[in-house]
Parts: sequence; structure tokens; C-alpha cells
Amino acid sequence: MTRLAVVTALRSEYVALHGQVPHAKVLRCGMGPARVQRWLPELDAAEPQAVAVAGVAGGLDARLRPGDVVVATEVRDDKGRFVLRGAAPLVAELNRMGIRTVSGPVLTTDHIITSSDERRRLADTGAVAVDMESAAVVRALAERGIPVAVVRVIADTAYTPIARLATVPAGARALHTLRRTGPALARWAGLAKPRRVLLAGPRSFCAGVERAISIVEAALQRYPHPIYVRRQIVHNAHVVADLERQGAVFVEELDEVPDGTTVVFSAHGVAPAVRAEAARRDLKVIDATCPLVTKVHSEAKRFVGRGDTVLLIGHDGHDEVEGTLGEAPGRITLVQDVAEAESVTVPDPERVAFTLQTTLAMDDAAEIVDVLRRRFPAIESSPTDDICYATTNRQRAVGAIAADCDVLLVVGSTNSSNSLRLIEVANRLGTPAHLVDDATQVRPEWLENATTIGISAGASAPPRLVDELVGTLRALGPVEVTERAVAVEDLTFAMPRGVTE
Repeated sequence: MTRLAVVTALRSEYVALHGQVPHAKVLRCGMGPARVQRWLPELDAAEPQAVAVAGVAGGLDARLRPGDVVVATEVRDDKGRFVLRGAAPLVAELNRMGIRTVSGPVLTTDHIITSSDERRRLADTGAVAVDMESAAVVRALAERGIPVAVVRVIADTAYTPIARLATVPAGARALHTLRRTGPALARWAGLAKPRRVLLAGPRSFCAGVERAISIVEAALQRYPHPIYVRRQIVHNAHVVADLERQGAVFVEELDEVPDGTTVVFSAHGVAPAVRAEAARRDLKVIDATCPLVTKVHSEAKRFVGRGDTVLLIGHDGHDEVEGTLGEAPGRITLVQDVAEAESVTVPDPERVAFTLQTTLAMDDAAEIVDVLRRRFPAIESSPTDDICYATTNRQRAVGAIAADCDVLLVVGSTNSSNSLRLIEVANRLGTPAHLVDDATQVRPEWLENATTIGISAGASAPPRLVDELVGTLRALGPVEVTERAVAVEDLTFAMPRGVTE
């Protein structure tokens, strides 16, 4: 069992956590960096295999309230900064317990912050909370390879400075929450051990996603703000948040876009009715539709134009499916699964064709196609596969590692169809798999008994999120990383007019 040392500064923090962290030794270092330095030999004597610095702190982010928990992504002081990747699963565990938790930088100072002006100045550094011990403890452990977490519960906030009487009940609330974190700290420490990581290749961004993001970034540079984007440019929360920080405004429909402004259509494509509305409103349109989605639209129009009934294999409500159905309302019928393939009817079985959503699971799509071909022997399809190369490659890559993994983690958002398909591929092969937006959503129970962890990422997930996930595992113990690549992707797509002229 991992030897966990929980480091507290105040007697009240020590009392709150003593006996609340199973199999851990709770220590008290004293208040402030100078006392930490004198106390460090006691930490060495405990010979910890994992260390959690835990206690109360002052909030710098105006959104924080007393009792909120901050798990540090890094700690800073006037001597430098230390990144803390290993604590990410602790965030997931605290959230699971119903404890409101945020992640961010924690700043260590050598004095209590009582001035509102100083608090604002520290907040301007990007730190979300301030304490007096974390950086000194982390610095002493930096070269030892020991997993470290910093957990601080907010007592005083930007609205209730420590000098105010209101801090007394806020402090009591903070200590109550601190006590509740005990089991989560113990569970996090249990993750500290060596592991093997298998990376599926290819993973993360495909050419269509890279193009779509570049289009929005180019529009932000070229045209007056705000730049509007209809629907999520790609289905990833981190990508959307990053573009919002750069000035993009995401909307669901064009009625949220002022007349005469600039709008970007997402990579998933739109129906002709949306294009017509944009023209009527005199909107400057920049089309980021993936060329492979455009191909599906073109095929659907070609089949309809020659008099066929078109069966679109896909998922109801997906942006791509909505756009394709809109090419010929009433002439294109959605088929979602084998049951619908068995029951769908067409006016003329001799004049029928099918197309596919580009992000489907290959095996599921093949089963549906087999049923349609059996029922409608004359059915036709595109001369090339509609499921895009990136979707196919990522599913094959997961298939190449799944059998050798205890668990597979897929980086991607819940509305990402191609990411969800990777989970299905792994499950079909008998490997438990979980979808996470980032490392902070990795639940401890997924890792506790796993010695070999597979990692992939949907085509809309940034590569840096995979790097951060691997970094989290490295921060929890020695990691051997192996990549298995089933294909090399070198395809690129040209940028559209409107951002290149």
C-alpha cells in the first residue's frame, strides 16, 4: 500500500484531516515558507511514496466561494513554478463525491493577504488561490519523483477578505469540506505505481478538423469582430473554448447572428436552407465544411437528381446528418440501425441508393449495409467509401491495441460521434473503455487495477490533451510508452475562399 503523507499547516487543518485519510500519515508543517524549510526533515523521515498538501486558502478567482475546493495544476512563488499533472484523477474523484472542485494555479506567499488591492494584483497573475506553504513543500519534492497533489479549500474569497468577521463561518465551512476530502486523497495515493501505456496511432486531429480550426482563426485575424460560428466548429469542448477566448461567438442558428456580419459554417456541413437564409440576411459566409462531408452531400444530390430514394445511414440529430437530410427533404430517409434497415420502405426498390455519415463505426455500418443490399439488390452507393479515412484509421488503431490493454481511455467530447465509436470498438473487443474530455475526468477506479492503459483520441480532440493525459500517468509513477501505428496520415485540404484572398 502506498505510504501517503498529508501535509497541513494549521492545527485546525490537522484536526480536520487526522483520522479521515485511510492509511495515511497526517503531518503538520507550520505556517509559512520559513517554517516549512525547518520542518522538511520530518517529511523525509516519513519516507512517503505520495504527498498531498492539504488545507485552506484564500480565493483569487472571483467565481470561488467558501467551501469550494481547488486542486492545483501548478504552484508558484517568487522563486519559480512547478507543474502538477498527477493530481488530475483527484479532481474526478472529488467531483464524483459531490464536492465542487476547480483546477488552476495556486500561488504561495510569505504573508497573509488582507489587502483587496494585493488580492486583485495576485489574481491578475492567473492564479486562482493563494496559500503560504504549497510551493515550499513541492519544491523540496521536485527532484524525487514522488507523486504530489495540492488541495486547498477556499475560506476567504475576493468578496470576503480574511479581515472580515464573515470569514469565521466561511472558515468553518472550509474545514468541514477539507475533512470530506480525506477518502479522495487516500484513493488518489493508491494510483501511484508503474504502468505501461499503449498509444493508438493515428489519433487526435484529422485534416478536416485542422482545416476547420484554421479557418476560424484566419477569419478572426482578417475580419472585424465578432466572428460568429454556427454550431460547434468541431465537436470538442476544448477547441470551442479556445476559439471563444480568441473572440469567436458560437451560436445554434442564424437568427442569433446580426445581419451583415461574418459567420462560419462548421465542419459538419449545413442544409441548403441555411445557406439561403445566410444569403437573404447578407451574411459574409465562410464555409468550413469538411471536403469529405461535402462529398456525401454531392452524392446524395446526384442520387436524388436521377430519381432515386436515398437511404442515409447515420445518427439522428447529428449536425452532419441534419445537413445531408436537408439536401432533399422527403427524398432522403434516415436509417440508424439494423432494425430500421429491416423495416424501411421505398417507393421503387429498383431506384434506391445509400450514403453514410462519415463518422460511423465501420462494423455497425457494414451490418446495416448488408441488410439493405439483401432487401434491395439493385441498391447503389458512392464509388468510394463515405466513412472518412480518419474515422477508419482511428477505429483500426484502437482495434490494434485493445486486446493488450486493461482499460482504454479515449480523449474526446460526448457529442463527438467518431470518439464514441472508438469506445464501441474497444467494448466490442472486450476491453473496458471510457471517454474523457481531459485528464481531470479520469476516475481513479479505472486505473486502480490497470497496469497497461491504452490511449486514443477522436479526430476532433487536440493532441495536447493526449500529451497531458500521458503526463498525468507519468506523474503517478514510472511509465513505459509504446505507440502502435496502423497508418500514416499526410492528407491536407486547401483553405476556402474568404480566408485566403
